[in-house]
Amino acid sequence: MLVDPGQLRLLALIERHGSLTAAAHALQLTPAAVTQQVAKAERDWQMPLVTRGPRGATLTAAGALLASHGRTVEEASDRAEAELAALLGHLSLRLRIGTFQAAALHLLPPALTALRHRHPAADVSVMDVVSGRGVDEISAGHLDVAIVASWGKPLAPPPHLRAHSLLLDPMVVVLPDDHPLASRPADAELRLEQLRNESWVSILAGHAAREQFHDAAREAGFTPTVRFETESYDVAQALVGTGIAVALVSRLALTHAPGTTHRELAHPRPYRQLYAVTRTDASLTPLAGMLIELLHDVARDITATWEAPLRLRNS
Repeated sequence: MLVDPGQLRLLALIERHGSLTAAAHALQLTPAAVTQQVAKAERDWQMPLVTRGPRGATLTAAGALLASHGRTVEEASDRAEAELAALLGHLSLRLRIGTFQAAALHLLPPALTALRHRHPAADVSVMDVVSGRGVDEISAGHLDVAIVASWGKPLAPPPHLRAHSLLLDPMVVVLPDDHPLASRPADAELRLEQLRNESWVSILAGHAAREQFHDAAREAGFTPTVRFETESYDVAQALVGTGIAVALVSRLALTHAPGTTHRELAHPRPYRQLYAVTRTDASLTPLAGMLIELLHDVARDITATWEAPLRLRNS
């Protein structure tokens, strides 16, 4: 026969408490339910296990033998409960974050500072993860939150993941500070076709940002002359500072590198959308939800600084 650990534990509780009623209370069952379970155990084992009397219940020799194994089951159950509680307590304080460089520099730090003040004991780790890998890292269970970007197209994660929209990050033109177009007012918007004859620093071919740039140039009526390729907006801006090219850079990634200035693009302007990706069921990591709220707050503050000059210009 198959041994039912629940029956072993029940006998151990009857032995400990000396009555069916007390054992029922320990199991949060009714005395009638415990009586039925004892009767079933005696049928399964085909022998008497419990002797009922006016002063409670005692175990037969067979019942006592089974109860000795029941104590092992109960001890293992108690350990499992304690270890699970410890694990859940650890998970409730753990937060594994993946993010790309611009978000790590400008979006994440204020949110982490606020999170640390609310939960000083939080176990936080941050990994440098390119946007194209963030969703996969969440799916694999390696991260709790991934900050990713999508260039011009909405992010569509699989059903078990959720994408929380954070902000629209518009592209701007970074120019050498002695470029003829840099002499225009700082709030003057440029049209991409005004830069059709320039040499460009661009993100590496095959990246979504590069595809977006070529699409925007094509819509502006020209094919860009890309002289330099890089995977970093920081490197692109440093090269622009030498005066040898111009670049299309996200607003969030602006470094104001020496020798450079930037100008907004006239509408329609290219942009990237920033998201925080989590698992749909993030109940074991409550800090993930709190971080999302804080990232929304930071994103609103950043966007407000971008929009303030526009409001002043249009007032």
